[in-house]
Amino acid sequence: MSSTSARAPSGPHAVVHIPHASTVIPDDVRATFVLSDNALERELLRLTDRHTDELFALDPTIAVPVVFEVSRFVVDPERFTDDAFEPMAARGMGAVYMAATDGATLRAGLTPSQRAGLLSRFYEPHHAALEAATQGVLDATRRCLIIDAHSFPSHPLPCDLNQDPVRPDVCIGTDPFHTPAQLAAEAAAGFAAHGLVVAVDRPYRGAIVPARWFRRDARVSAVMVEVNRRLYMDEATGEKTAGFRQTRAAVRSVLLALIDEHGQTADRVRTTAGSGGDPL
Repeated sequence: MSSTSARAPSGPHAVVHIPHASTVIPDDVRATFVLSDNALERELLRLTDRHTDELFALDPTIAVPVVFEVSRFVVDPERFTDDAFEPMAARGMGAVYMAATDGATLRAGLTPSQRAGLLSRFYEPHHAALEAATQGVLDATRRCLIIDAHSFPSHPLPCDLNQDPVRPDVCIGTDPFHTPAQLAAEAAAGFAAHGLVVAVDRPYRGAIVPARWFRRDARVSAVMVEVNRRLYMDEATGEKTAGFRQTRAAVRSVLLALIDEHGQTADRVRTTAGSGGDPL
């Protein structure tokens, strides 16, 4: 991996996707929930990737941020909208959650038109923004790296597919088409160099890519970075701890190195294409 002192990419070569940092629930959406305020607050503590908008913040001239502005309890932009393709739909937690993390009812009922309305209002504009950001980087550099930015609880939630109680400090998520082995290895090595325990695709796997390019265009690379919340926040209150600054520095260091390496690759692609080659 390139060091963080290497030359900065000439313009953004990456998109940082931050889908789960918000706790905002519009009043009209809250009115459709059957959970009490206390129960909802507990769920927000469990599922919100608090402070990831700060942990993963980079200069927008280096990486374009795409941040979901409402809570995943409104809609979850990381889920497939078709429940047939979404594993978490079986637990009532597809693109539009019907259940809480412990299986309790979140929404008593939702008509197909109400569900479609939520997706149209929140999900689709967010994905349009993610697609536009990705296209902008592709237009400028011919390649785009998407960093899917998350955090995760130190202990498994009842809804988690992986119930192993031993959790790493950092989880690197991959996609078999969009995550080159070298990219995953460099991400893991970068965090390990900061003294952190790293696992690949454990306890979570995958990395988001807009549908336009998903599993069809290798110019778009993607990697998910999940940071264990115990490193930077009090999981009982959601407040930052003294570890926040050090964790943010580690995240920034690794992301900049990944983006720099990807930027050099993109520059080589452009140079080859400009000389008459066909690298794509």
